[in-house]
Amino acid sequence: MTAVAHEPTTPAEGLLEIFLSLDTPEGFRAELIEGEIVVTPPPDGDHEKYISRIVRQVIKRSRTEMDFSGNKGLKLPSGGACPRSHVVPDATFGAVEGDLFGAADSWMPADGVAMVLEVTSTKPRADRETKRRCYARAGIPLYLLVDREEASVTLFSEPRGDEYRELCMRPFGKPLTLPEPFAFELETADFL
Repeated sequence: MTAVAHEPTTPAEGLLEIFLSLDTPEGFRAELIEGEIVVTPPPDGDHEKYISRIVRQVIKRSRTEMDFSGNKGLKLPSGGACPRSHVVPDATFGAVEGDLFGAADSWMPADGVAMVLEVTSTKPRADRETKRRCYARAGIPLYLLVDREEASVTLFSEPRGDEYRELCMRPFGKPLTLPEPFAFELETADFL
């Protein structure tokens, strides 16, 4: 018996099939964000420094024990031409008791995600705008953005529709309060 290839019925399905079949070079990250395929090169050292410093604080200082992944693909509501966005946050956090990542596929829904972290890279607009909308649409409670060009850290909270209703921005060097389940002051003095 010969297998018959599935023909996409819509342009969005065709785009999703193309995206899922991409073979990106080692270290590059491909994402499908609001109907656009975005490929970013491997991060530089400063990008990784911010992630490392935040992850260490979250793991050591959070009131609730947190699970962490640095490369977890999330399937999120899109709002764009494609029915789902496929996004890879720089860091994804969830409560340990839920075993968030244990049985997850390569691309998992955002159920149980407590916070995502992004550090701006070569395509800062995606981190500042399109990913923020995708995370809000998915109902992810907290989105932490480290904006290297602005030398600031912003916590977005209270997602509703395409946006977060609350935000708290601090310049590098000033602490930022992370609410429950984290419940600590994120120190940013060593971001300077």
